Amino acid sequence: MKRVLVLGAGYGGVVAALRLHKKLKRHKDVEITLIDQNDYHTLLTELHEVAGNRVEEEAVLIPLERIFQYTRVKLVRDRIINIDYDKQEVSSAHRTYQYDYLILGFGSEPAYFGIEGMEEYGLTLWSYQDAVRIKEHIHQKFLQARDEQDPVKRRQLLTFVIGGGGFTGIEMVGELARWKDELCSQYGIRRSDVRLVVIEALPKILPVLSDDLITKAEAYLTEKLNVEVLTECRITKVTAEAVEINGTDLIPTESMIWTGGVQSNQVVAESGLPVAKRGRVEVNEYLQTSYDNVYAIGDNAAFTTADGMTLPALVEAAMQTGQAAADNIIAELKQQQKRKCTPKLHGVMVSIGRWYGVADLMGIKLTGLLAIIIKHLVNLHYLFEIGGFETCIDYLRHEFMRPRPRRNFIEGHLQIRRPVFFLVPLRIYMGYLWLEAGISKFQDGWLERVALTAQRAVDAVGSTSATVSEVANGVANVVSSASAAVDTAASASIVGEGGATLMNLIGQHTPNWYAWIIENFIVPNAMVFQWLVVVTEIGLGIAFITGTFTFLASVVSIGMNINFLLSTGLWDYWYIVASFATMAGAGRVWGVDYYLMPYLMRQWRYFVRNKWFKLFLFKDRNIAA
Repeated sequence: MKRVLVLGAGYGGVVAALRLHKKLKRHKDVEITLIDQNDYHTLLTELHEVAGNRVEEEAVLIPLERIFQYTRVKLVRDRIINIDYDKQEVSSAHRTYQYDYLILGFGSEPAYFGIEGMEEYGLTLWSYQDAVRIKEHIHQKFLQARDEQDPVKRRQLLTFVIGGGGFTGIEMVGELARWKDELCSQYGIRRSDVRLVVIEALPKILPVLSDDLITKAEAYLTEKLNVEVLTECRITKVTAEAVEINGTDLIPTESMIWTGGVQSNQVVAESGLPVAKRGRVEVNEYLQTSYDNVYAIGDNAAFTTADGMTLPALVEAAMQTGQAAADNIIAELKQQQKRKCTPKLHGVMVSIGRWYGVADLMGIKLTGLLAIIIKHLVNLHYLFEIGGFETCIDYLRHEFMRPRPRRNFIEGHLQIRRPVFFLVPLRIYMGYLWLEAGISKFQDGWLERVALTAQRAVDAVGSTSATVSEVANGVANVVSSASAAVDTAASASIVGEGGATLMNLIGQHTPNWYAWIIENFIVPNAMVFQWLVVVTEIGLGIAFITGTFTFLASVVSIGMNINFLLSTGLWDYWYIVASFATMAGAGRVWGVDYYLMPYLMRQWRYFVRNKWFKLFLFKDRNIAA
């Protein structure tokens, strides 16, 4: 039995473990274990949204059980404190784990660069706990400022300093600049009393971006959000009441948020492997360390690219190195040739508040809302890869459906939540009407004889003859309630040969292009479409009454009614409006969807991980492939 051990459930570790399962799921002689001190994966790039109160705290957490459900990856929650490469074992305070192959994916931790008082008084933003602590701290300072009578002390309480003008710092101040408006309204504080300051030691913020994007980002911060941006300024000391700049100037504040840099996790940096700058482990082109069976990825690896540059500590870099390390371990296990790691970074994106951002995607420069949309799409792509549809839906719900005190007109209406069980009577009644319409057509012989015709509206009135070749598509005949049929009988029905009543699909309001489709495609295949109509109407009735596939049934219902409106002219909008309403989860209350949707989600997750289905997945539990 070969044991592959992945340390750390960050971006690189998760991708590596999933890759190992995908390629080795049928190799029963290989054991894959992922160890992390938490039972969740943290979306580190979105921590500023929690710290700035844009999303709920749980929005940046994805349970590891969900990610690795139905895989052969064994999850262990533990905190590793020592690695012995010679004995091929890692240990925590209570247990030791053996390995044959090891992937170091611990990630990084804040670097304080020896700044006096920073570790004691600075608030870091590098973990879920950090983000929650910052949010609570900001709330507390506004609360204290509301009751503070001394204007000097009040100003100090309302001054927030962000140390570091990189991605994390700028995204943090962008969220805080927007959140402050809500806090000022909540605590009765003037916006002008709040001071936001970004301090960067380099000559410019966001140094990895081009100068034009930097200029736009800085202009948005200073002109739109009233943020002070201080460049070429070094933080030399931090106390409980002030931040010292360049050894002389003081900014009175009790809120120092430090985002100025990171270094490799100390467990890795001090484990005895050769390291480079900031404790990152030296690796070769295959991501191997000085031990051939030990690989380092992401922020733990000092990987040198073909052009001689050290791979930056970015999410995309962590994911690509994680996959490359996993592939090389797989190659060794299968006695195949290893491949060199050739990372290809596609770009960077920075959000500055909720609706503005800057991005550089392989030379394509984006600003404003478009950059934000791209950032969301990138996040959704990653979340779909590791968690599927459910994780993407959760992300969208947190980002766009969370009630907020300050929201625009559209958001205010979209974010109102109400129980969906009020939609159950509507769903059942609409199902009854659909079922009644389908059964009525069946009893009228729609499956046995021609029941449709296609006559232009100007010729239809008073017509007494219609040939079989003029029969049309029943798809256009949606739910026909008794009142609607009476109102439009003159234009929607014709007496055909033998005295049979035929439904005319071309009414006074039928567009010419749709009439052409009826005459040339539907008429020659009338019986096929009549069968389709009857089966669809009965199926929709059963679906709505039982609450089965309600969302899909609602979509079909809308489509059927649009076809009906285009053809016969029975302008019954009620069904379209009701179908939109039942899309809001109406089948999940007193309906089959309550059981069916979770079951299908489990099937989908199993299929994604194993390329096969497992019929009896009635409980949401981890099952090895």
